[in-house]
Amino acid sequence: MSTQTATPRKRLPWLALLPLLLFLALAGIFLFQLLSGRDASVVPSALIGAPAPQTNLPPLEGSPLPGIESAAFDGNLTLVNVWASWCAPCRQEHPLLMELSRDENLVIAGLNYKDRAEQARGFLSELGNPYDAIGVDGSGRTAIDWGVYGVPETFLVGPDGTILYKHVGPFTVESMRDGLMPAIEKARGS
Repeated sequence: MSTQTATPRKRLPWLALLPLLLFLALAGIFLFQLLSGRDASVVPSALIGAPAPQTNLPPLEGSPLPGIESAAFDGNLTLVNVWASWCAPCRQEHPLLMELSRDENLVIAGLNYKDRAEQARGFLSELGNPYDAIGVDGSGRTAIDWGVYGVPETFLVGPDGTILYKHVGPFTVESMRDGLMPAIEKARGS
């Protein structure tokens, strides 16, 4: 009598398939987001409709402009632009900020983020200065208070100190036309 031992069939354990299933699920989510048509520059902000964070930043060393203080927002429609000399997209949007600076009814405050004073002054000397005030955030703490993800980012603060609009990334002609300018017009009651 011969006993034959059945050779067990090798089965792929479920645990071995788990990384593949996880990868496919994540790939599906990313694909859905990519095809959704959602504008990636629109980042939701919990600060929209809330008072602007209390801000007290020293002026840019060697600049005749004042630093940024929250009290300066009172009664003014203010654009707070977070920028740095080392930021290539900041250079890209700068001509558009220069155009905006011609609007005498709009205060533009520059929040200089983790930058060196001499480099920031060089940037402005080369490209022009659209700012009415420049506050230096050397540590990045104030940017965190404002909910900044990276530079550049821009906030429109109403005359009552409320954040009305936020734009992540560099402005383009289209983003200004379709986003910022309507927000400014709405704030002015136009």
